[in-house]
Order: sequence, then C-alpha cells, then structure tokens
Amino acid sequence: MPTSATPFMHRLLPAPRNGGFALDDYWVWCGSVIQGEDGRYHMFASRWPREYPFFEGYPTTSEVVRAVSHTPIGPYRFEEVVLPPRGPQHWDGRMTHNPTIHKWRDTYLLFYIGSTFSGPSPTPREILAAGRFCAHPATNESYNNIRIGLATSRSILGPWQRREQPILLPRPGKWDHQLVTNPAPCVLPDGSILLLYRSNTPNGQRIGAARAEDPDSPFRRISDHPVLVLSQGFVEDPYLWWAEDHFEMIAKDCTGAITGEQGAGVHALSQDALNFTLSQPPLAYSRRVLWDDGTTTLQGAFERPQLLIENGCPTHLFAATGDGSGDFHHFTRTWNMVVPLAPCP
Repeated sequence: MPTSATPFMHRLLPAPRNGGFALDDYWVWCGSVIQGEDGRYHMFASRWPREYPFFEGYPTTSEVVRAVSHTPIGPYRFEEVVLPPRGPQHWDGRMTHNPTIHKWRDTYLLFYIGSTFSGPSPTPREILAAGRFCAHPATNESYNNIRIGLATSRSILGPWQRREQPILLPRPGKWDHQLVTNPAPCVLPDGSILLLYRSNTPNGQRIGAARAEDPDSPFRRISDHPVLVLSQGFVEDPYLWWAEDHFEMIAKDCTGAITGEQGAGVHALSQDALNFTLSQPPLAYSRRVLWDDGTTTLQGAFERPQLLIENGCPTHLFAATGDGSGDFHHFTRTWNMVVPLAPCP
C-alpha cells in the first residue's frame, strides 16, 4: 500500500481572505477550478437564490455557473450560467449541482448532478412552510430523481453538450438504489475514467466506484459493494486523483468518528480505488481555517473539497464554506474559498 511522504494537512497554507468566489444574492457552493485554453482560471460552481432556505432550496433551484480569475486564488468574477434549466421533460431539466471540471485530451469534461420534478416550482415561502428537508413534494421528488451527468466541450467557454441520459443510475435492489450523487471522476493516464460517487444507506452515506474506457463509453461498476467501509464513521464529497502510481482521496468526515472533528477532511490512499487505507494521521483539513491576515475562524462548513492539479501536483484546495455554527440552517452567507498548497515533495 502506498504511503504519503507529507501528510496532506501539513501542505495547507494560509487561506486568502479576498480569494474564492461569492455572489451577493445567491448561495454559492461546489467550486471546481481548471485553467482554460485562454490562460485564465475557470471555476464551475453551484448557485441558488438566497431568498430560499440554504439546505432546502438547492434540490429545486440550483444551477451550475462559471466564474473566472487570472490567478487560482481569485477573487473569481461571475461570467455565465453554464447548465441552466432546460425543461421538466429532461432528466436534468430543473436542477444542476455538484459540478467538477476535468480534461480528457482536448475535451473538457464537466461532471454534475441533475434532476427534474413535476408541477410548478415551489416558492421560498412554500419551502419554509414545509419545514424539514424534502418535506415539500417538489423537493422530495427532485431529491429522489438526482442522477450523475456529463457535459463536454472543446472550449472552456462552451458550448456545452449535455448527454440526454445520465451516465450513472441507481441500481434497484442494491445498496445504491436510492440515488447517485457527489461525482468524483479521475482521468487516468490510459485515458479511462474512474468515477467515485455517493449513495445513501440506512447505516449512513457510502462511496461506490465505476469506470469508463473514455467519455463516450458507459460507466460500469467495478465493485458491487461500497468502497472505504470503516468500522466507525463514513464519508461523503470524495475527491479522487492519481498520484503517479496510486490513488489519493480526500472526503468529508460526516460524523467526526474518523478524524475527531465533524465535517473535517479525511485523507486516504489506494492502489485500485477499491481498497483504501487511511493516511496517518487521517486528517486532511479542519473546519478551523488559518487566514492570510493571521486570524483563525471555525467555519460553519468546509465541504465538497476540490483540487486544482497542475503538472500532476495539487496546488490549491477549494471548498464550499459558510459562516454560522456548523449547521446548514444557520448560514447567513456561503462562498467557495481557496487554500494554497505547499509544493509537492
């Protein structure tokens, strides 16, 4: 099993206060960055109107957007909506979320989740009146229709060609029968694509794995069972990358049973993306952030981790974050922040 010479946590540098991406009138989440053919850095992110409650609003109103910066740190400036609503007859026609951007040869690959639902879009007041998550019929229908999709383009500026069908579906009668979400693709040196994803089980979230020979080939499970099943705790929001001769993964520690901090990051290693070993220590990052002005804050969240990888080396960590007490219901503001990383050893 591979070992990591430098613990991931030790590579984190102070986070720039004025970096990342935020919008005044929207909740912002899920920031994934790549350098485009124009030399600029492009962040693909999720947003939905702030008049909706944060957690209950995304299943029916989220859309994927693109923002730009001349540096990886930012600040990023909004440029366009990339995956807008396109009608309830489409599987992803009314919601897009969880973007993650990668490149395969001369083609950009934008993985995301999408959904649709019947009937009119609920108003913010209707969502609030329903109370708990997915209590409103439209929210519940949309959440249970979540699937993983892929859009492609030869230019980072688009146009983006969406698939008419999802690339990964739930499997009736299997552990991942409810939904598939949190796509974490990794383009391998031979051109194949390994895709981690999340599904929900009665025992907590679990991570599955699929693989395709290329972007136009079907994604097929490489294991009938979840990967990274631990004796205690579980993860979501994986990010997977190839580190010369092995896989590395960071993910959110959902309960704190793995790292000792709920919502912190887990770092794990694998030869085959089926059998993972936790790094020692397993902590990849904390919700307690050191900023470049010398201050430290405990963020309400530090989720959906994504890496900018240049010349094979992770150079920046991006995360969706928010203020508040660590509960989705207490945010007053969310944004995508960036943490520079020390050079690879």
